[in-house]
Parts: sequence; C-alpha cells; structure tokens
Amino acid sequence: MSTSGSTVKGSSSASLRELTIRGIILGGLITLVFTAANVYLGLKVGLTFATAIPAAVISMSILRYFADHSVVENNIVQTIASAAGTLSAIIFVLPGLIMIGWWTGFPYWTTVAVCLIGGILGVMYSIPLRRALVTGSDLPYPEGAAAAEVLKVGDTAQGAEENRRGLRVIVVGGVVSAAFSILTQTKLIAGTISGYVRIGQGGTTFGAGLLFSLIGVGHLVGITVGISMLIGLFISYGVLLPIRTWGDLPASGSIADVVDNAFTNDVRFIGAGAIAIAAVWTLIKIIGPIVRGIKAALVSTRARRAGSSVDLTEQDIPITIVSGVVLASLIPIGFMLWDFAAHTVLHGSAVGIITASIIFVFLIGLIVASVCGYMAGLIGSSNSPISGVGIVVVLVAAVVIKITFGSANDKQSAALVAYTLFTAAIVFGVATISNDNLQDLKTGQLVGATPWKQQVALVIGVIFGSLVIPPVLQLMQTAFGFVGAPGAGDDALPAPQAGLISSLAEGVFGGDLDWALIGLGVLIGAVVIVVDEVLTRTGSRFSVPPLAVGMGMYLPMSVTLIIPFGAFIGRAYNKWAEGTGSDVERKKRMGVLLATGLIVGESLWNVVFAAIVASTGDDTILALPFIGDGWETGSEILGVVAFVAVIAWLYRWTRQWASKETPGTDSAKASS
Repeated sequence: MSTSGSTVKGSSSASLRELTIRGIILGGLITLVFTAANVYLGLKVGLTFATAIPAAVISMSILRYFADHSVVENNIVQTIASAAGTLSAIIFVLPGLIMIGWWTGFPYWTTVAVCLIGGILGVMYSIPLRRALVTGSDLPYPEGAAAAEVLKVGDTAQGAEENRRGLRVIVVGGVVSAAFSILTQTKLIAGTISGYVRIGQGGTTFGAGLLFSLIGVGHLVGITVGISMLIGLFISYGVLLPIRTWGDLPASGSIADVVDNAFTNDVRFIGAGAIAIAAVWTLIKIIGPIVRGIKAALVSTRARRAGSSVDLTEQDIPITIVSGVVLASLIPIGFMLWDFAAHTVLHGSAVGIITASIIFVFLIGLIVASVCGYMAGLIGSSNSPISGVGIVVVLVAAVVIKITFGSANDKQSAALVAYTLFTAAIVFGVATISNDNLQDLKTGQLVGATPWKQQVALVIGVIFGSLVIPPVLQLMQTAFGFVGAPGAGDDALPAPQAGLISSLAEGVFGGDLDWALIGLGVLIGAVVIVVDEVLTRTGSRFSVPPLAVGMGMYLPMSVTLIIPFGAFIGRAYNKWAEGTGSDVERKKRMGVLLATGLIVGESLWNVVFAAIVASTGDDTILALPFIGDGWETGSEILGVVAFVAVIAWLYRWTRQWASKETPGTDSAKASS
C-alpha cells in the first residue's frame, strides 16, 4: 500500500510495506491490552503511560516471522496501539457524570461517540501542527525519539534477539507486579500505608501506595518531573494542609476527617489553580509556531495541487480534507449535545448553550491540541499532565455555558453541570489524542514514514480505542464504583481528576466555588513559572516544570509519593547504564521496558480482578479467611519490606539481563 508517482520523492521508502492489513490487526490486538491497562491506571492513580515503545517491541517480535516486514510497518502498528492507549485518558472526565449522580453507568454508544468524535478531531487538529511542532521545531519529543531508536535497532540483524530479550523483560516485570497485586488483595501484605500527624495546631497526612505501577511511572517520567512532584507534595502537605487545618483539630482523638476534608475542599483546588496557570503559560509560548505551521500546511497543499514535487515524508492528509472533516464533525457533536439536553430540564431552552458549545469545541479544541502537542514534544506524553488542561477546559466551558444560559434554578443548575462535563469530554478527546499524535508523527519522521499513512493509522487507533474503552469503564463502575459517587464503597476507585473536575463545574454553577483558592494556586503556579524560566534562561541543568508541581499539589500523596522514588530508581539505573560504557541506549531501553511491564502487569490483573468482583459481587473474594484486623500493622511492615525487596531484585535482574551481549554487536564480537 505504498504511494508512487512522478511527483513523489523518496522512492526507496515508498517501496516498503507500510499501512497493511496485518499491521492494522496486530495494532488492534495490542490496543486491547494497553487500553484496558491505561483505563485502570488512570482511574486508580490519575496517570496514564505512553504505549509506543512496548507496542513497537511487541510488533517487531511478531512481524519478524512474516515476509517483507519493515520498520515503517512496525511504526504503523505502534501508532495504532499508541493512539488507542492514549485515548483512554478520556476517563479523566467521563466518570464525573457518575460521581454527580447523573449517570448510573456508561451508555455504550454514547460513550463510543464521545471518544470517537473527540479523537478524530484531535487527529485532524494535529495534522497542521506537525510542521510547526515536529519538523519545524527543536522540541525533543523524548518518547517519540526513543520509539524511533527501538524501531531502527529492531530492523537490524541483531535486533530480533534484542526484541526477544525486551519482550521477556516486559513479561517478567508484568508477572511479578501482577503477583504482588494479588498478594495485597489476599490481605497478607498491605497495598497502602498511611497515617495522620499533628503539626502545631494543624495537621497533615502521609501515605504511599505500594504499587509497582507507580515505580514504573516514576521511571518513565524521569528525575526532573519526580523532583517537581515532590516540591508540589511539600507545598500541599507540608505547608498548605497544616495552615488550612490550623485550630480546627479536635483536642484528642482522630484528626483524619478534618485533614481529609481540608485537602478535598481546599488544597486540591489550590493545586488546580497552579495547573491552570501552567497550561495557559504553555499556550502563550507556542502561539507563534502554531500559526507558522498552519501556513506551511496550506503552502504544501497548494504545491501538491500544482503538481510540484513534495517529498514522501512531507505528505500529510490534504488540509482541505482536514478542514472538511473538522466541519463535518460539528454536525454529530451538535446532535449529541441536543440529545443529551433533550432528556433534561434544559429541554426547550438549550438552543443557545448548544450553539455556544459547538463554537467552544471548535475553537478550544484547536487551542487544546496545540497546548497538549507542545507539552508532549517538550517533556513526553507520559509526563504531560493533560488533566491540567482539562481543568482549564471545564472552568472555561462552565463559565461560557452559565453566561449563555442565564439564571437557573437548582434542577437546571444540576443539569447544566452534567451538560458541561459532557461537552468538556468531547474537547478532552481532542486533548488526549493531540498529546500522543505528534509524538507518533515524530517517530515516523525519524524512521522515514509517510505522514498521511500514519495519520490514517491514528484514526484507526481512535476507532479501536473508542470501542474498547466503554466496556472497561463499565466494568470498573460495576466492580468498584468511584469515590464520591452515590453508593460508592470502601474500595471505590479514586478517579481523582474526574472528581476534581466535577467539583469545579458544580462550584461554578452553584455559585460556591472559592475563587480565592483558585487564585492562590495561580499565584503559586506563577512563582514556579518564574523560577523555571530563570533556571532555563540561565542555562541551569535543573528545571521545575510547573505542571508537574501542580500535579504534586492536587493528587493524593498515596498516589504521588512513590512516583518520585521510581524516578530516583530510574535515574540510578540509567547512571549504571552510562557507567558501563557500551550499549548504553540498549541497556536504558531495558529499564524502560521493565517499567512498562510493571505498569501493564498490575493494571491488567486489576482489570481481570474487576471482572471477578463484578461477577461475584464480592470485592474481598481473594482475602485469606484466617487474616484478621489484628494483622494490619504486620501487613504494612511486611508489605513495605516485600515491596522494597522485590523492586531491588527486579532491577538487579534487569541489569544482569541487559549486560548480556547481543549476538552480532561489535562488543559481542570483541568479547568472542
């Protein structure tokens, strides 16, 4: 399925198999695994992971058994799987409709439509941005560049053996992390440790989730983001929380309720303000490149129409088709919004807000695509907290819809909150895909792929992801529920971003949102931005990404504390790899693949566990009957010891495995 013709340069690349049926099928199968894992991880800890590198390794390990496979065909497979896995970040918004009691479950076709249309819009919006943010910029795209290196190595003679080893590392990491998760569900060892402490007349809390997935996430995001999240944790738990609880604690007894309420109702909104200003600052910095990229895309389209030569690696889907798809997408968006409002008290008075919402999706979607694409290019898809952009989107959408609708009674306000979340979910689909697309297109640029074929693959990935996400979401709702939702149990999934975003929307329409808290967060975020800019412009090797600081501020400590530890472990592993002096990048990749295995194994097991719980109605089905409440302290001690010991063993084993010479390399020949 290659393009050829007199006006196409790069004929050597054109002769390779690229967008193939077998590649599409393989990408779809990988999608099932990574999308399910990302949905669970996002609902559990509020983060998702980039799937490009593990998808590339799996693809190369399988396609090498087929004739005429190529590096660009493997690139298509990882593009499909990566796009679908990233779309799962839609879970940062949609569970909010459950939390506010508007939905009792996820209607399949409605959820599919939200994911599909938002995702396709994200693909279309990212196409003209490719020239501005990929080919026309010096953004590093760390994960895109790493995926390209994996693909290039895998296309060599010794690459097959390396792929086999990499796949083994993923599997071992996945099996061990899943086994540890099973042990925590037996109650033999604890899955979390937590406590509360008084600081003067105030109080704070500490906690850590003993989750291998958090170690993996920390390894992937790196030391800079890890340290920045620690700074955010200190601001929230070391400064803000004691201040917000000062004088409110009971003289004796538990302080848990007061501290938890202060974090939920005060501190996390301050964190939201910090994230909001960081997202706006990012937009301001990239407006110029965006405009230049759109102009370049128009010039390229005119050149192709005139019959001029356009290099194969510069052929995007024509801008006329892109704009047509964008405009055509507004029709089903309008229908979905009308259908949503028609079954509420807004029926008969929703024309104004539907019109405003369509314009909002059209304009804000492009802005969001630009911001998320830039963030992914700067710090990577895994590091890019698009939930921060989601917070800004919901706040702006709520204000626009409230002004457009006018005064509303209590029932109408409740319906407007739900309507706002539904509208924001469509825009969030744009954000999730844009956060990944440009990373994939950077990989394609580095391996000589055809952009328009990759862009078609991105659409296919969106379709696969849209079909998979709704049933996984419904499974999680049936098995666990979500914190704050009606009838949620003790083991309900936190879905932290969805909870925060819902609270923001309710605060805007209820008139009780404390804008002073948001403003304080904006002030703190502005200080962090200034510090980061000074460090960057003075040539310092240190930086403080404001979005990472904001994430550390508003996510629960039980979610975020282990991530910096994972970052330090990953840094130590990379230092070891650099100190060996040979095959450094290959050894580093083994660490990345181990981190991925830790995330995927634990997440997939918990998807399976959710199915078990949903079918039995018992979320303690694996708990050992002879373990009572008296073992709580012992389980925490044993849990920490086992967690540290297993992580140490895994990284030691990976170092030994990575140190083995790959047959065919120069170092292997020298040693022989």
